[in-house]
Amino acid sequence: MSDAPALPSYTRNQLALRNGQDRDEIWVAYLGKIYDVSRSRLWRRGNHYEHWAGQDLTAELDKDAPHTANVFDNFPVIGLLN
Repeated sequence: MSDAPALPSYTRNQLALRNGQDRDEIWVAYLGKIYDVSRSRLWRRGNHYEHWAGQDLTAELDKDAPHTANVFDNFPVIGLLN
């Protein structure tokens, strides 16, 4: 049993507000987890190539991304997408 606090859950609408435009937070979701990519210079304007922050990128990354999902290991998981 873990002593780590449970991650908060966010709706797709709440995620959409963290797009780098409406608020300072820049979040993306992948496989049900929400990652804070705010510190990445590649996401600074709320987009990374054709990918936009504030969205669930699972389908896009599984078919189009040139890198693996391990890229998310560099960013903190701050919540769960419900």
